[in-house]
Amino acid sequence: MKRPLTDYPLAGKRVLVRVDFNVPLEEGRVADDTRIRAALPTIDYLLEQGCSVVLASHLGRPKGQVVADLRMAPVAARLGELLGRPVATVADCVGPAVEAASRALAPGQVLLLENLRFHAEETANDEAFAAQLAALADVYVNDAFGTAHRAHASTEGVAHHLPALAGLLMVRELEMLGRLLAEPARPFVVVLGGAKVSDKIGVIEKMLATADAILVGGAMCFTFFKAAGREVGASRFEADRLEVAAAIAARAQAGACAFELPADIVVASAPEAGAQKAVVPADGMPAGLMGLDIGPATRASFAARVAGAGTIFWNGPMGLFEIDDFAAGTRAVGEAIAASGAVTVVGGGDTVSAVRRFGLEGGITHISTGGGASMEYIEGRELPGVLALLDRE
Repeated sequence: MKRPLTDYPLAGKRVLVRVDFNVPLEEGRVADDTRIRAALPTIDYLLEQGCSVVLASHLGRPKGQVVADLRMAPVAARLGELLGRPVATVADCVGPAVEAASRALAPGQVLLLENLRFHAEETANDEAFAAQLAALADVYVNDAFGTAHRAHASTEGVAHHLPALAGLLMVRELEMLGRLLAEPARPFVVVLGGAKVSDKIGVIEKMLATADAILVGGAMCFTFFKAAGREVGASRFEADRLEVAAAIAARAQAGACAFELPADIVVASAPEAGAQKAVVPADGMPAGLMGLDIGPATRASFAARVAGAGTIFWNGPMGLFEIDDFAAGTRAVGEAIAASGAVTVVGGGDTVSAVRRFGLEGGITHISTGGGASMEYIEGRELPGVLALLDRE
């Protein structure tokens, strides 16, 4: 287990906190402050300890260039509203002026650095750049689980220059995802959806040895159907993953983990609202039509599976839920998960969006802030941003 910030003497120290404030902006304002709110417990804790707090984050993909629309000022404004205190900003994230600003911070004051990715050295994990970031503080805290799978200067490099601790959000993520791998309450049901098998190969292979059941929806099911020689009409599938899909299906058939694909599919002529749609058996998909949601029989089957679960991990929608005509599968499975009473962990941007769209947050034990990071962690891969932190003594 990594050493949490609550297990370190922080009173009066300057603390550099890597947060994940990569939030959507609209007309110069934060459009969704979920990620900012997720960091508040760590920031509040540090302020209670009398720390001066230096926050560092990336925003968007400026690719080493200064992009005016990706400056952190709107984020600082929203954070200040949430904290109820001013949040200072600077014109850069490293350099003499930034060092002076960090040294001038009094206990209880907060400074948000400019976008880290305005410097190409950030994503290159440049050692000198990491050292410049480390010069801003006495202690480093990583609370950006969503970026922990990247070996960047602010997530991995800086941890070699300062005492490096896990923030409260980071600790929560590692604990909840760790429970899925260590001792999940049984039955352990994994619900996977989304477009691509390729994004989830590692997770499926890991879960075949860990879970009691894997339920597969979304467009990724068509790659499995195609690999089994079924007609998929105009549905999206990955031609270069057919061999892998066939191997996974064979392994699932030989193992103890139930591997369930949809029994029926909602098909339409186009992924558009108002398009004529129909429900067809999964083994009878007509040519020219595309599958855009799981059908009612599959909804019932999947809902029954999760209703009896002790632990559920859900990553990926069951269909094109952004369009109401194809949202029923994702809604039904999501509602069943939320009502299950199981330990429920949800990960992935689209899945989190679905949870919020259907008002299911109250029934979910943990909504992970890390899409790619949560998947890599569940695969059993080491995350550079976690590995670099101090171990608990």
